[in-house]
Amino acid sequence: MNEEILQYLWNFKKFRCFDFVSVNGKSIEILDFGEWNKNSGPDFLFAKIKIDDIIFAGNIEIHTKASDWFFHNHSGNPEFGNLILHAVYINDCDIPELENQQIPTLELKDYIDETLIQKHQNLREEHSFIPCEDLFDKDKIPLFFEEEVLLKKLDLKSESLELSLKKNQNNYEAVLFQQLAYTFGLKVNAEIFLQLAESLDFSVIQKIKQNKVQLEALLFGICNFLDEPKDEMMKVWKREFDFLKIKFNINEVRIAPKFSKLRPPNFPTIRLSQLANLYHSQPNLFSKIIEAKTIDDLYLIFENISASEYWDNHFNFGKISSVENQKLLSKDFIDLIIINAILPIKYFYQKNHNPEIVDDIFDFYKYLKSEKNSILDEWKNLGVKFENALKTQAFLYQYKTFCTQKKCLNCSIGFQLLKSPD
Repeated sequence: MNEEILQYLWNFKKFRCFDFVSVNGKSIEILDFGEWNKNSGPDFLFAKIKIDDIIFAGNIEIHTKASDWFFHNHSGNPEFGNLILHAVYINDCDIPELENQQIPTLELKDYIDETLIQKHQNLREEHSFIPCEDLFDKDKIPLFFEEEVLLKKLDLKSESLELSLKKNQNNYEAVLFQQLAYTFGLKVNAEIFLQLAESLDFSVIQKIKQNKVQLEALLFGICNFLDEPKDEMMKVWKREFDFLKIKFNINEVRIAPKFSKLRPPNFPTIRLSQLANLYHSQPNLFSKIIEAKTIDDLYLIFENISASEYWDNHFNFGKISSVENQKLLSKDFIDLIIINAILPIKYFYQKNHNPEIVDDIFDFYKYLKSEKNSILDEWKNLGVKFENALKTQAFLYQYKTFCTQKKCLNCSIGFQLLKSPD
C-alpha cells in the first residue's frame, strides 16, 4: 500500500461502500471528494463533507498511516489550515493537532477491496484515453464541431463571469483584473492570485496605477513578501505598502503564493511584477481589449510588458541572480493570457452588449497557434489534427467535460459513432 494508490482510489471513488464512519464513531457523508492536487499542499482541494447535518467545505489530506502527518512535517504548515478531513489507510496513532481542531480522521482499510489494490497498476495501464478510443474515427467529427463546443465552453465561463460581475457591482474592469490575476498565477498559484485580486477594492488599483512602484508594493505587501526587507528596493516597497495600507484602509488579509514546482520565470514575484507593469503601462486596458478587432490588436497590448528592473537580476527578494535579463512576457504566455482571460471576457461583454457580433470571437481563436500538452497528444494519436487554438480549445473542453465524465450520449462525436453501422 502506498499513498499514490490511496489517492487514486479516492479520486475514482473505488470503495466497497460509502457509509463512512470516523475513528471517533461519527457518520461522514462525502458530498464532494474534491479536486486531486498534484502540487504542494493537501491532496484534494475544494471538497465537501457532512457531519451531524453540518456541511464543511475545504481540503482533504490522505496518508497511508496517520503517523505520516508527522513524518511529512504537516504540523503548523499554513497550507493545511483549511483541512476538513484526514483520510488514512491505517490509523496507527492519534494526531492531537487535528483532534484539537475537531478535524475527523477516516480509516479507509475496511472500505477498500484488496483486489483493487493488487490490480491498480494494471488498471492504470489499461485505462483508455477516452471511452470510445477503439471506435473513434476522425471522419465522424461533425461539421462545425469545434465552433459548437467552443461556444459551450464560453457560455459556461460566462455564467461564472456573470456571478463575478454581480459581486463586483457591475464593474467589468474589476472582473478583468481578477481574471488576469488568476491567469498570471498559472496552475500552481491561480486560485491564490484570484484570492489576492478579490481581496482588493479595484478602485485602489485605478487610483495608483500611474505609480508602478506602488502597484508592486501593494501586490507584494498583501503576499507578506515585504515583512523583512533584505535590500533597499524592498525597503522602498515596504514604505509604500505601509503608506497604502493607511491611506486606503487595506485589510489585514495576507496571501501566501507558492514557489514549489515552478520554473524561476514563473515565480509569483516575477508574475506579480509583470501584472503590476501591465496595469501601469495600459491605463485603458479594458477598453482596448473590447475595442480590439484582430488578434494583432491584442498582441500589441501585451507587447513589451515586463517585470520591473529589480527583477532583471533577481527571481526572489534579496537574492541576486548570476544571469541578468529583462523579464518580458513571452509569446507563449501572452497566448495563454489571451485564451484564458481576454477572449472569455471579450465574449462575455459582447454577449451582453452586442450579441449580433459574438461569432466574431472565432476569428481570434483561429489566428492563435495550437497549444501543446499531453491530452492533445492523445487526440493526435487518434488522427486529430490541430491547426489553431479554436480546435485545441474545443478538444480540451470536449475531453474534460464529456470524455472523462463518459457522457457519450450527449457528445456529438459519440452520437455519430453510436449510430454508425460500421
